[in-house]
Amino acid sequence: MKASVFIGTSLDGFIARKNGEFDFLPVDGGEPHGYNEFIASVDTIVIGRNTFETVLAMTPWPYGKKRVVVLSSRPVDLSAVVGGSVEQLSGDPAEIVSKLAASGATQAYIDGGITIQRFLRAGLIQRLIITRVPVLIGQGIPLFGSLEKDIHLRHISTKHYSSGMVSSEYEIKNRS
Repeated sequence: MKASVFIGTSLDGFIARKNGEFDFLPVDGGEPHGYNEFIASVDTIVIGRNTFETVLAMTPWPYGKKRVVVLSSRPVDLSAVVGGSVEQLSGDPAEIVSKLAASGATQAYIDGGITIQRFLRAGLIQRLIITRVPVLIGQGIPLFGSLEKDIHLRHISTKHYSSGMVSSEYEIKNRS
């Protein structure tokens, strides 16, 4: 199973403010910057409980009929999702990937700060697409956390947009 990240950050590397708000990101993603094409390429979306609770407030449900897996060791009320396909799993990232692959998942979108960090540390992300929004917010929830060892990347491409957004794609190099 291939796992990818597609995420927007402030120029100083934050995915959200300390209170979880991401009001500095353009409304509806701003101009087209590859998200629709990316989301069409995945069959499973993997998010943490905090991200799920944030997304749950969006109407309509932003993922349509895509399979969404919420990671949490505590029970999560999935009944509030209208028209979506949502389930809950728990375990370490390797267990999650194994379960998803066994169920037929081939292309997963990993989203949410803690979830992305856990999957990166476990060596389970193959591709990163990071769109930087031209704003400095000074503090917030960082995209990246501490690492036990370096993660080497290979630059694939960088695109810039008239709004000032810059999107870069990287492949995670093998750690061997």
